[in-house]
Amino acid sequence: MTAAGVPLESVAVDTLEQIVRRNQTWPVMAGKYGVDNPVPPWKTSLDGMCDAIDRSCAGDDLGFTFKDRRDEEDALSATRYAGLPYPENQLVALAHSLVARGLIDEDELQKRLTKIRARLES
Repeated sequence: MTAAGVPLESVAVDTLEQIVRRNQTWPVMAGKYGVDNPVPPWKTSLDGMCDAIDRSCAGDDLGFTFKDRRDEEDALSATRYAGLPYPENQLVALAHSLVARGLIDEDELQKRLTKIRARLES
């Protein structure tokens, strides 16, 4: 639930919807480039980020506890991002929660993703 009382699943995050439509999931990309590792290289970074968020938000006024993050991840992964495999659905659900709660700005998210894409394609 957002601060405005809107269910998180009903909040549209266009930047993330575009990612879902591109279908650039790890199984697809790994197969395309002949990578055998079933775990995406960014999974450990995602786990570390989730741990850091859980610890840093535990006692603050943001109202974003470990339970909140996991409940939102489960709800978004089962609804809005049900078509994505794990751990992509976990990553996109986390980004969705952060944007919907106003903890990160969607425009800033888009700018950072554009920089990352440019770096990967260079």
